[in-house]
Amino acid sequence: MEHANSMPIDYIPIFIQLIVAVGFGVGTIIITHLIGPKVRTENKLGAFESGVEVIGNARQPFSIKYFLVAILFVIFDVEVIFMYPWAVNFREMGFQGLIEMFIFMGLLLLGFIYVIKKKALNWD
Repeated sequence: MEHANSMPIDYIPIFIQLIVAVGFGVGTIIITHLIGPKVRTENKLGAFESGVEVIGNARQPFSIKYFLVAILFVIFDVEVIFMYPWAVNFREMGFQGLIEMFIFMGLLLLGFIYVIKKKALNWD
């Protein structure tokens, strides 16, 4: 069995991944700013939403369904993120880890079935 204490050298792959991710994001923004077109017209600077001209007041109320779907997406998206550490440590956790993930996925599936039965994802 390995030591429970982790050494600073164990975190090097995480820092490398973080540096690559941040570098890619910042590099992409800088490169597109440098090589992108610089033509500014009144049409390009005008406000629009999904290619549609803005009509009316921006402070109109939204349907609660919009926020409900957004919250459900975030909840299920965050749940799926928990699978990443499990996949990384799959061999170390063995059969018990597999059973635990099946329980986790089962609970996640039950939550999803509940949401569907309540028709929370129906947009109408």
